[in-house]
Amino acid sequence: MFEHNAKQIAASAKKLFRDARSNARWRRRECINLIPSEQPTSAYVDELTISEPAARYNEHRRGATFDANASDIRYYQGTDFIMEKELELKAALGTFFRSSRVEPRVLSGQMANDTVFDALKQFRNRQKKGQQPRLIRRALVHDLKKGGHLSAQPMGALKNYLGRLPRTNRPAIDYFPSQKDDPYCIDVDETKRLISACRPGLIVFGRSVIIRRESVREIAEFVHGEFGADNADRPVIMYDAAHVLGLLGPCFQDPLDEGADIVTGSTHKTFFGPQRGVILSNIAPGSAFEPLWCEIEARTFPGHVSNHHLGTMLGLLGATYEMIRFRDEYPEQVIRNAKAFARALHDTGMFVEGDPDIDFTETHQVLLRIHPGGGKCVAALLEANNIITNSQMLHDDPGFAAASGIRMGTQEMTRYGMKEDDFRELAALMAEICADGPAEQVNSRPNGVAALRNRFTQMQYCF
Repeated sequence: MFEHNAKQIAASAKKLFRDARSNARWRRRECINLIPSEQPTSAYVDELTISEPAARYNEHRRGATFDANASDIRYYQGTDFIMEKELELKAALGTFFRSSRVEPRVLSGQMANDTVFDALKQFRNRQKKGQQPRLIRRALVHDLKKGGHLSAQPMGALKNYLGRLPRTNRPAIDYFPSQKDDPYCIDVDETKRLISACRPGLIVFGRSVIIRRESVREIAEFVHGEFGADNADRPVIMYDAAHVLGLLGPCFQDPLDEGADIVTGSTHKTFFGPQRGVILSNIAPGSAFEPLWCEIEARTFPGHVSNHHLGTMLGLLGATYEMIRFRDEYPEQVIRNAKAFARALHDTGMFVEGDPDIDFTETHQVLLRIHPGGGKCVAALLEANNIITNSQMLHDDPGFAAASGIRMGTQEMTRYGMKEDDFRELAALMAEICADGPAEQVNSRPNGVAALRNRFTQMQYCF
């Protein structure tokens, strides 16, 4: 407990500032950061994020329900500047993702997913006035144990919107079948059979462990042929791009072009933004699904957001301009680095998950397999040596507590200038550290890691 006197509070405030600077110095000058779900923003984006609008509100919604041409009603004065920049943000994101519809007000990828699930429920019930609202009849998603994202699980964001099966009363959810020889790819033929048999209302491509492209085009073409492309009762196809948002395009994949109805994502993993979310679509005007997009906007505000954090929204606009400027360089380098890193780890004798014929990965992520249950121990060992990763349950582990994997990403250190040879050097260091012993016994090479990192402290691909 603090003593509530001016001297104690002032001392605590100074210590907080010193501690924060010390932590920043450690993370940005001494550590190799390989967490695949984060990266810092540029100084340019930081400056925008803490600019004057950060303390303001700009609540607004459509003036006439589901009228695409209606002017927004604004609930605060003094918002001309930030409203102009919000529209600019929508245009910039639309340019980058080749998306005609953009909802940028959601504050995280999880909130983006929750908003879409809520909107889908409302959409399915629009013509059912006076009746008990129906939940989403059935969903097809990736199994959490096989890298699926928590938000698209019965215990995650889907919980409040998912129906139950009549005989068993279990959540009405099915999981993509995997290829027998590659658990990181779905079995397309089995998936088609499952869709025909179960008739889901929602299909979600979305993983937190993602080293392969998703088979969006094949499944979308099948769904459109099986149900009708403009049939409002067909499965809605959603692609959760949280981890790969900044890689979407010619270097990886373009889910909207491949047939996804909705793309959601976090703006701070492989994308350059502060921590926010986004919802994207190319739903055509006048299509059977246009009311779904209207519901997405309505469930964003006033459904899920009041103040949509104007400082980070302004920062996201700056980050999107950075992404547009460097879209031909950054994603390709991230993926090249991941392939080089994975191949180099494999060549040291470490076991890398994935297909060696494609250098083990098609994204920013690289997965190491440690001995059963050894993921947490090795992640701690690496942290003691200034390499930041996270333990990861792999597809054949019994649970997260027995995780045998290490999950890593190349996006942050790519942005600080590391190239293929630098990741090969890192792979050799990691192999030496892992051969030395447990973290509680040995901190063998933190100085070597810090020396490597100290060559890469200036952020690249930024204004």
